[in-house]
Amino acid sequence: MESKPPFPPFNLETAQQKVQMAEDAWNTRDPEKVVLAYTIDSQWRNRSEFLSGREEIKAFLYRKWAKELDYRLRKELWAFTDNRIAVRFEYEWHDESNQWYRSYGNEMWEFAENGLMQNRFASINDVLIKESERKFLWERG
Repeated sequence: MESKPPFPPFNLETAQQKVQMAEDAWNTRDPEKVVLAYTIDSQWRNRSEFLSGREEIKAFLYRKWAKELDYRLRKELWAFTDNRIAVRFEYEWHDESNQWYRSYGNEMWEFAENGLMQNRFASINDVLIKESERKFLWERG
């Protein structure tokens, strides 16, 4: 059986660890790796899109990172209880025309006993920014 520690119920340390693990995974921009944090039948809402299961999530992530170029994310623990975690996040990316954006949002996560995320609900807003206004500069590798 698949598992991804730490497992619920969460405490402050394990909730922060889960958030950091998610940030690190998403910053790889590797759908094959990221999708392994979710249950086979995970349910998502991302903006106005509703997804069901790893295969739909994986396809979504491939589309996302084909559009959101040089994506860089920061997540922050907002609250937690038992098997749920709430985070706030912001990320920067640019489109094909090199227009930069900063996207802000909140996510609510619910975990199965095995530590995989079974539900993810994300609300996200985008703000146009100039490249000179970027906060998340990093080495391209």
